[in-house]
Amino acid sequence: MSYDEVEIEDMEWNAEMKAYTYPCPCGDLFQITLDDLRLGEEIARCPSCSLYITVVYNLDDFIVDHTKNVPPSKQQPVAVA
Repeated sequence: MSYDEVEIEDMEWNAEMKAYTYPCPCGDLFQITLDDLRLGEEIARCPSCSLYITVVYNLDDFIVDHTKNVPPSKQQPVAVA
């Protein structure tokens, strides 16, 4: 059973850790990375104690659509028969 449920909006982005963080009662920070979120992970763990929280977020907000980042000039030609 998790210690708490926390909305992703209530967490802070920590660029140094490359993770979303949230204060843990032990004094450290619960942590969850972007890669974890993109994989559908919803558990943020504290590295200093056994507590963890459930992160509430919309998976669609974290899925990267690489097809939108490809400039039209870089697309592969399609052979037409």
